[in-house]
Amino acid sequence: MNLLFKALNDPTRREILELLKEKDLTAGEIADQFNISKPSISHHLDLLRQAGLVVSVKEGQFIFYSLNTTVMDEMLKWIISLQSQKK
Repeated sequence: MNLLFKALNDPTRREILELLKEKDLTAGEIADQFNISKPSISHHLDLLRQAGLVVSVKEGQFIFYSLNTTVMDEMLKWIISLQSQKK
C-alpha cells in the first residue's frame, strides 16, 4: 500500500495514469507528452509498475504500458471499509 500512495503522490505519475486511461501507450508515446527527459519518464513508469498501477508488455522493440485497475479497486474497497467501520 505504501508503494501505491508513493506512486500517486506525484503529479507526473498521476498524469501518466490519465493518459493510460484513454489507451495503452508505448514509453516513447508517454514521454512525448512531457517536457522531461526519457530516463525520468522511465523512472516514473517503473514506480507505477512497482505499485501495480500499470502493467507493461514488450512487443518487439517497444514496451506498451496499460492501466491496471485491479489495484485501484482494492484500494477503494479498503477506504470504503474504513468508512464503514466508523458507523
